[in-house]
Amino acid sequence: MSLGYLSSRSSRWLMGVSALLALPAAMANERVQVVTSFSILADMVENVGGEHVDVTSLVAADGDAHVYSPSPGDARSLANADLVVFNGLLFEGWMERLISASDYSGAVVTATDGIQPLSFAEHDDHEGHGHDEHGHEEHGHDDHDHEEHDHAAHADEHAGHEHGDEDPHAWQDMQQAKVYVANIRDGLIAADADNADTYRANAEQYLQEMAQVDAEIRALIDEIPASTSVITGHDSFGYFSNAYGVTFLSPVGLSTEADPSGASMAALVDVIEQENVKALFHENMTNQSIITQLAEETGLPIAGTLYADALASEGEASTYLGMMRHNAQVLHDALAQPGHNESGHDDHEHSHDDHDHDHDHSEHSH
Repeated sequence: MSLGYLSSRSSRWLMGVSALLALPAAMANERVQVVTSFSILADMVENVGGEHVDVTSLVAADGDAHVYSPSPGDARSLANADLVVFNGLLFEGWMERLISASDYSGAVVTATDGIQPLSFAEHDDHEGHGHDEHGHEEHGHDDHDHEEHDHAAHADEHAGHEHGDEDPHAWQDMQQAKVYVANIRDGLIAADADNADTYRANAEQYLQEMAQVDAEIRALIDEIPASTSVITGHDSFGYFSNAYGVTFLSPVGLSTEADPSGASMAALVDVIEQENVKALFHENMTNQSIITQLAEETGLPIAGTLYADALASEGEASTYLGMMRHNAQVLHDALAQPGHNESGHDDHEHSHDDHDHDHDHSEHSH
């Protein structure tokens, strides 16, 4: 056998090995390039897209999408994307301008398409669910939230963040989040029809996991008396309140950067003293000094950190399902009274017929 033959055969073998080694890179290049506006959507896309997507989140974990300022690099990311996913309802007031500036012409998913949005005006009604029957008529939230908290200033804060009348934080209700998943699934199928079956299967699996977490949340919240109020840094838990029956009050409305006036802080201290507020909570991206000041003035403990508009950089709250479970667990650990008889939280299911849990998930309360 000639050396020339061996050399030729070896060359062909090496070329074959090189081709095999190059396959993963080629496959990676064929993945759908998805750009999302913020971290919660990125996690949802990764769950539905699986191995077929590469996801870039413009606003990273622990980042504030309310005040984000896009960079030229963001425009380049959009220009190279196959699919863009954003929340809508003016949550990211900068997103549509960025899409226009980037000359992106591909598919766009507005995750909130098809949901039934809450209005900010409805928050007082939703936050008060289940409280009148417990003898709290004299502490009506309309009085506290409208008169004492100066809703004119509150409206200015909304306008400053370019929000309209509708609350964009719909992912805080896992029933609404199902619509997000369906929209993401359909967007991926439109961008990559060859893997449609995989996207459908992944979405169905993810929806099943969401249903389980939703059940865990309800079991945890059922042990919190319905007369309990929660103080957080900004007005982003309206959907959570509506879905699970916990009253949330906020000292500065929707703003994540404004400081409350002395008058509104004083009014909130009055509310804390009058309402059944047991603990205060930080948020991962709001001014923690506000809650710290309230703790000093009222003597209430700061019971933990809640995640509203962004995932954590690490830990349980670094995924959407983990974040929702974390929030419910933190609220439960601070406020629950196991065995109490005044909850009334079953009334807050709002026609979630597919989640008739009958408290079978009490083991998740530990």
